[in-house]
Amino acid sequence: MQTHTHKESDKLLRNAVIRQLEWDPQVVSKDISVTVNDSVVTLTGFTHSYSEKYATEKAVKSVYGVQAVANDIEVRPMAVRTDPEIARDIVNAMKLDLTVPDDRIKIGVHDGYVTLEGTVDWHFQGNAAETCARNIHGVRGVLNHIAIKPKVSAVEVTHSIEEALRRSAEVDARRITVTAKDGEVQLYGRVRSWFEREEAERAAWAAPGVSEVIDHIAVVP
Repeated sequence: MQTHTHKESDKLLRNAVIRQLEWDPQVVSKDISVTVNDSVVTLTGFTHSYSEKYATEKAVKSVYGVQAVANDIEVRPMAVRTDPEIARDIVNAMKLDLTVPDDRIKIGVHDGYVTLEGTVDWHFQGNAAETCARNIHGVRGVLNHIAIKPKVSAVEVTHSIEEALRRSAEVDARRITVTAKDGEVQLYGRVRSWFEREEAERAAWAAPGVSEVIDHIAVVP
């Protein structure tokens, strides 16, 4: 009986995910398949850009009841571009983005897969660099190895994150515990949706000096 209930629940969740993908204007590929097992969503098929693959995963995570996503979508660019062309466009995109300290970031490209390295002061700077790379035509994947230099104490980091969580209308801060040490933040607790879990992560990353966020938060709808 319990197995039957799980199957019905997974079927309803799969239908909700498919409707969300059909609704999202950033997801245009008709070659994406969705399977659900115990509230874990697996995506297969292909898109023509890495940015669409990323948008697909983001859309799925916004669906209530999704506990995890395995994104196995393959990126197949409509036109093949050389690695130097891709690298050149990424460099130019970073120069135009004022939030990216482009002089501190190194870019490597191999077979369309981009690797980013370097050191920045804030997480949003590394995230902005990744966004620049993700949106370039021909990119098949991005590995972001950009490091953040911690500059503040663990107590200050913990306090600023807890304050941010309390201000957020999307997160129940009472259900989340924060610990910090040497720039590493760990989050514990339970939330009602994957979206709320990611909001807690975003709040943690926004604190100055955070170099890593380890999320132990469980999604319990």
